[in-house]
Amino acid sequence: MSTTLTPYSTVSLHVVMELFILLMLIATGVYTLKSRDQNRRIALLSAHLGKHQIEKLMESLTEGYLRALGEDDPERRAQIWSFLSTAELTLCEQFNRFVAEFAKVDEADARVSKLAFSIPFAAQLSPGLTFDLRKALSIHAQGITQAAKNSLNQSPKSKAFTLSAELFLMQHSCHWFCRSKTVASARMLARHKTSYEQLLASVAPATRKAYGSLIGN
Repeated sequence: MSTTLTPYSTVSLHVVMELFILLMLIATGVYTLKSRDQNRRIALLSAHLGKHQIEKLMESLTEGYLRALGEDDPERRAQIWSFLSTAELTLCEQFNRFVAEFAKVDEADARVSKLAFSIPFAAQLSPGLTFDLRKALSIHAQGITQAAKNSLNQSPKSKAFTLSAELFLMQHSCHWFCRSKTVASARMLARHKTSYEQLLASVAPATRKAYGSLIGN
């Protein structure tokens, strides 16, 4: 049995092909705009973070906490905790300087979409669905500083747990700013085996309340 295309089917196929090409062009355009926006955000944040050694200090603290928790000798463990206290205060000083510098960034450049996925110009199109990274970093600075100073009078182990959560939540906010909430949460889970929800539950109550109020949780 021979099959022939009717004029109607030929037109339909032509329309489908045009729609497919149009969708491909739109998808390519959206991807290009998203990449440019993400690259701009990464460059902006890196320009400020690059002046400090915050990430390096975070890694040193994380490794130090593991050493302290794995040390059987009480005297040696106490020495490690004492050394880490100094490193914690150094990190706080650097992070607070970074936050003060980033506070000078224009508000339009510091807006972060609350949407799960990155959408180009979401901050401009729906400002109500965004939050200000400058304010988020200020909240993180307060939480990190209070944890480092042990304002909750915690044991060294509990203090390390709380401070780690404060630092990781700050890192999550930075990744959220550069990419998206979904990517930030996935990175946190892959790198630290910790979910976003676990971070929120592990930071100090004051941080959780202020952060939740800012992002709308």
